Amino acid sequence: MDGTLLNSKKQITDTDRKAIDRFRSLGGHFTVATGRTIQAFQQYVAMLELDMPVIMYNGAAIHDYVSGKTLYTHPLPDKAKEMAIELLGRMPQAGGEVLKTDGTYVFSNTEYQQLHTRICNIVPIYRELPDIEDGGWLKVLFSLAPEDVGLMELTVRQLGCDKYADFVKSADIFLEMLPLGVSKGSALEQYRTLDGMEDFTFVSIGDFDNDLEMIKTADLGACPANAEEVVKNSADLVLEHTNDDGAVAELIEYIIDKCVK
Repeated sequence: MDGTLLNSKKQITDTDRKAIDRFRSLGGHFTVATGRTIQAFQQYVAMLELDMPVIMYNGAAIHDYVSGKTLYTHPLPDKAKEMAIELLGRMPQAGGEVLKTDGTYVFSNTEYQQLHTRICNIVPIYRELPDIEDGGWLKVLFSLAPEDVGLMELTVRQLGCDKYADFVKSADIFLEMLPLGVSKGSALEQYRTLDGMEDFTFVSIGDFDNDLEMIKTADLGACPANAEEVVKNSADLVLEHTNDDGAVAELIEYIIDKCVK
C-alpha cells in the first residue's frame, strides 16, 4: 500500500486505478498485501472493488472480505507479550500497538503512534500492555523517531527477542514484531494453496523492507522507482515510475504486453 499503491498523499492515482480496471477487464486478478488490519483496510475494499482475498498484518493473516472469513492466521507466540513489555521498559519513548483480528490495541499513544493511527484511519482500543488478552497477537508495531529505530533493533538482539520473533522495519519510524518466518512472502506461499489459486502466476510489487520476501517469492517481483535500494537489488524488475506517477500502472502494462506476446 504505502509507497507503492498509495502516493505520497495516501491516495490511489487515477492512472493506477484505470490500469487496475483495464487489467481486470482482460481477465486479470488484483489484490493487495498490506500490514494493515482487517478493520483498517476496510476503507479500501469498496474503493478498489476487491473480490480476492487480501494478505494482511504483513503476512500473519489472509482475509476474504467477500465471505467475511479469515482464511489463514499465524499468530505470535505467547512470549510476545513478555518481550513487548521488556522492550517498552527499555525504550519508554516508543509508541506501540498490538494487532489482532478483532481490532488494534494501542498501549503507548505517543506522537508517532498517533501518526500511525491517523494513517490507518482507525478507532483503536486503548489498553495497558499487560492488560491486553493473551493469544491471537498477529503483530506488535512499535513507532519511534527514526534515530531510535536502530536502537530498538539493537535492544532486540541484546535481549535475544529475535530468537522468538522476527523484527522488520515497515517504514523509517515503524518496527514490527512478527511471528518467526512470517512475511508477505510466506503468506504468498499460503495464498498459492487457496482453492483455485494453484495454477496462477503471481506478480508482486513493493517498496520497503517488509516487501522483500514477497518480491522474492512471486513469479515476478517488481518495485517502484522510489523503492529502498535493498528492494531494488532483490527485484526482478525496477520500474521507471514512482508511487506518485503510476508505478502500478507501469507494471500492469508490462504484464499485459508480456501476455499478448
